Amino acid sequence: MTTYTHTAEADIPADTLFGFLAEPRNLPRYFPQMTAAEPEGGEQVHVEAEVHGHHVEGEAWVRPDVERRTLEWGAEGPDDYHGELQVEEVAPGRSRITVSLHSVREAQGDEVQRGLEQTVAVLTQTAAADDRQAD
Repeated sequence: MTTYTHTAEADIPADTLFGFLAEPRNLPRYFPQMTAAEPEGGEQVHVEAEVHGHHVEGEAWVRPDVERRTLEWGAEGPDDYHGELQVEEVAPGRSRITVSLHSVREAQGDEVQRGLEQTVAVLTQTAAADDRQAD
């Protein structure tokens, strides 16, 4: 199994960032390939995406832990794809997010690591922009 990890800081309160990430409907806002994410009750989420020119649909699971500000997720399939993230408060109005992805599929070069870093940058920017608009 291969693990990819990335940590970044953002100018957004930790609780606000975690709240944004724990809402499955926000997934398409920061995963460029994902086109839909609809909660189906409990941990189950129906997801749709465009992957390498193909439309795919499937079932995923999401497990938020609000007290610890951690989130675990995954999807059934041949790659045994799953991950977790943690959001920490580093200062008032500033947070740190650490994301780890795990998969049995090994990618060529640094494609997955680059994608992870880009996704974390987009999600922190999107969450911060939403937070500013809410004020």
